[in-house]
Amino acid sequence: MEFIETALKGAYIITLDPKGDKRGSFTRIFCEKELAEIGFDKKIVQINHSITEEKCTIRGMHYQVGTASEIKIIRVIKGSVYDVIVDMRPDSDTFLKWISNNLSEDSPQILYVPEGFAHGFQTLSKDVEIIYQHSSFYDPNFERGFPYDDSKIGISWPFPVSVVSERDLNHPNL
Repeated sequence: MEFIETALKGAYIITLDPKGDKRGSFTRIFCEKELAEIGFDKKIVQINHSITEEKCTIRGMHYQVGTASEIKIIRVIKGSVYDVIVDMRPDSDTFLKWISNNLSEDSPQILYVPEGFAHGFQTLSKDVEIIYQHSSFYDPNFERGFPYDDSKIGISWPFPVSVVSERDLNHPNL
């Protein structure tokens, strides 16, 4: 695994090292020992799998606060997405700044999202599948979010939006 720190301190793109032979390939997508090199000292308590059928769908922007604040490790296993994270840490030099990355099944990359960040994505293809590893359990009492088009953040999405959930549309602006 190679760790590339992004412009937002503590967030990393992890480049994987697939091994292939005539049988196919093998890729390690999680190694606690290697993640410790970037300060990962939590345990993974929940793994989620999302399936998004339509191209240009947006999921987000989501995060948890307080004792439920979480690290997310995100891997696209089918299709491709425009993935966005926003620094929600008030004491950070990059508070309310965002970055994006294209993640796809064809690219051996994972996104490491530290505690205190919001996350969302827009699908760039149909039938997208993502695996999320979480360091905290989902807790609706600590769940927060804001609309994908919140003007205070100003995220530039690559395509007009085709589908957004009612829940995501009803998050308050920051």
